[in-house]
Amino acid sequence: MYFLGFDLGSSSVKACLVNADSGAAVASVFFPETEMAIEAPQTGFAEQQPDNWWKNACLASKAVLAKANVKPDEVKAIGISYQMHGLVVVDKDFNVLRPSIIWCDSRAVPFGNRAFDDLGHDRTLHHLLNSPGNFTAAKLAWVKANEPDIYAQVYKFMLPGDYLAARMTGDIVTTASGLSEGAFWDFQANQPAQFLLDYFGFNPDLIATIKPTFAPQGELMASAAAELGLSAGTPVTYRAGDQPNNALSLNVLEPGQIAATAGTSGVVYGVSDQANYDPQSRVNTFLHVSHTAENPRYGVLMCVNGTGILNSWLRNQVLQRSIGYDAMNALAHEAPVGADGLTCLPFGNGAERILENADLGASFHGLQLTRHGLPHFIRAAQEGIVFAFYYGIQIMESVGVGLQTIRAGEANMFLSPLFRDTLANLTGAAIELYNTDGAQGAARGAGLGLGYYKTPAEAFAGLNVVRTIEPDMRAQEAYRNAYERWLNILNRN
Repeated sequence: MYFLGFDLGSSSVKACLVNADSGAAVASVFFPETEMAIEAPQTGFAEQQPDNWWKNACLASKAVLAKANVKPDEVKAIGISYQMHGLVVVDKDFNVLRPSIIWCDSRAVPFGNRAFDDLGHDRTLHHLLNSPGNFTAAKLAWVKANEPDIYAQVYKFMLPGDYLAARMTGDIVTTASGLSEGAFWDFQANQPAQFLLDYFGFNPDLIATIKPTFAPQGELMASAAAELGLSAGTPVTYRAGDQPNNALSLNVLEPGQIAATAGTSGVVYGVSDQANYDPQSRVNTFLHVSHTAENPRYGVLMCVNGTGILNSWLRNQVLQRSIGYDAMNALAHEAPVGADGLTCLPFGNGAERILENADLGASFHGLQLTRHGLPHFIRAAQEGIVFAFYYGIQIMESVGVGLQTIRAGEANMFLSPLFRDTLANLTGAAIELYNTDGAQGAARGAGLGLGYYKTPAEAFAGLNVVRTIEPDMRAQEAYRNAYERWLNILNRN
């Protein structure tokens, strides 16, 4: 008996099979082998074709079954994790009306900011815990204003994970947690935010049916099952945005616990039992996957768009793929802490929430042509990403999220010793790395949603720490000095 998890990212679709009884991940794959294209028809735009998500999910599903030698009828439930804040719109025949406007697209910022001002900051923050900013609601408002012919055909809007599930089941449903990440949720009324729908002129019927995060949410249609290589009738029992799901993957469900990721974008995600917000909406509060009315759980999210994408840009564009990431990490260690005065602002992947939706672009500062080489550039880039993390973490602490230990999967930027040492030494927090990922977490979530696991403790019995990085307090002063230089440059931009 197995559970199958999908993780729909912006670079690939991952699939993982978890043995229900042992809790072990038996196989993982991802498609495509090269990163999925992100289309940018104009500066600040970022779009993807939802059908590509589906095609890669089908390839991943068949491949993971073959890799594990698991029969389709042995898969008893499916879970889905997905890139947050995206927008998919379909007509009544379930035809996708335009490419998905994904998380790092900046075009809708003026719409969210105008709503924030017109509705009133205090009222909006009290009810939404966020500015509408660049979230899904603002993206739908952009479509309404700029593509009225398309908007007139919209039957439902969906988040990326809602779309993937609908392709599987034929049912268009969503979750309260998902609506909260799109700035559609009224935390005071505990329902979709009618005042925001009225402001933008959205018909409430555009919202999909709301289902619990952990619950049967539909069953595989025969046609979809054939494409996926699975059995018709297999239930989808869990879905969540990638960052709440990453927290679930790391068993971060209670107040005071912290999860982090550092893929294309980077996130620090803390759990609280208080519905707090940042007055400037630089960090954002959503319903966590473990939230209930009796035991409220809120996820406070800090995002840096320009994270692993900066590292990959250096490899692909500057180094022309001449070396791999391990070799890059080794080169970076040849430069001292602070990269001998070379400083990087990593913000080159759209509007940054921690900068109040400013889009500064990425930049290097203090370049000395007679002193700096590739090691300095690579180190400055990785340090710059960590410094942006720390800047956001300080905002999180201002709204009551404590930081003692950071949990993360041993993947992406956390594979870099320099990256994780810099983060531990700057924050003073130990980092616990786990051999898990979003697809594995989604599979465990499927087991919880099916009711096979009665508690999270059962679902995560097989989750173990594979590495712990303790901060070196002797090195903290050097990192703090480098951070202060970085901060001074940021404040001048």
